[in-house]
Amino acid sequence: MSLDQTSRAPAVAVAPLARIRILELARRHRVLLAALFLLVFPLLVPFKALAVMILIYGLYALGFNLLFGYLGLLSFGHSALFGTGAYLCGIAIVHFGAPWFVAVAVGTIAGVIMACVIGALAIRTRGIYFAMVTLALSQCVYYLFYQAVGWTGGENGLRGIDVRTINLFGLTLDFLNPLTRYYVIAAFVIAAMFVLSRILASPFGAVIEAVRENEARARASGYDVVKARLLTFVLSGGFCGLAGALLALHLSIVPIETLHYETSGLAVMMCLLGGMGTFFGPFVGAAVFLLLENLVSIWTVHWQLLVGAAFVVCVLFFPRGIWGTILHWMER
Repeated sequence: MSLDQTSRAPAVAVAPLARIRILELARRHRVLLAALFLLVFPLLVPFKALAVMILIYGLYALGFNLLFGYLGLLSFGHSALFGTGAYLCGIAIVHFGAPWFVAVAVGTIAGVIMACVIGALAIRTRGIYFAMVTLALSQCVYYLFYQAVGWTGGENGLRGIDVRTINLFGLTLDFLNPLTRYYVIAAFVIAAMFVLSRILASPFGAVIEAVRENEARARASGYDVVKARLLTFVLSGGFCGLAGALLALHLSIVPIETLHYETSGLAVMMCLLGGMGTFFGPFVGAAVFLLLENLVSIWTVHWQLLVGAAFVVCVLFFPRGIWGTILHWMER
């Protein structure tokens, strides 16, 4: 080997090492990086209401991704968790006059309780049977809320969720201001992302991924697979319930479509678009889907055809999802 070749060898080795260190640093501080990005995010989208919807549906897809991407269970019943959180938050405000922060807590807890009920009935099944059981149970929940007209408004949805101001540490914030509304909801989303990051970094996070990779080996190692699945489903319900509660505050109504199975399909689509099993993938998927919906619908009423075509292209050529593919390229 010549002297010139010897001098170039360390430089070639240093570049991948530096890239790996940057990726590890980004993973370690992913919540901080997300928070910094969300500070400027409203400036990058056409209007503030769209930015808020991306936050809410990104959080909803994030909760679904915990079950699907990290545990490997496909659920078609997450609309029940999302819609229950939205309705119970609205009911707390409309029928009981609860403060907004109490209503958000009620919606989150309602998502957890609903996840306990559905999970206890469905968690012992697997594969397509689990997906079908969760779908059937979510439709039962849809029917119950649809028939409880006095509480939920039936097919007209729950109306009158009127939150005009936010009292926080002695400050009164105008919740009708689009930018104020965005940052209030972003604070909840960042807090949820921090909680999820700690869950994934904990020993229980390692158990979740162990069950996904090899269930038999995880069981042989002494882990209770059924309890791990149920707890993951319940945690997922908490994130989805919080997203539903934030949606109720944002829209001031809760449409009955929130509980429909199409809303469950949205979580699946957003998760696959962004990249299942990735931390930021659900938000990327939510942003791509909602941006396409809002921009393409301006040009044509057949926006679903174009969005569906974009989804097919993504699945065929980017099977890891948009964010997952970017991470794969960076790691290579």
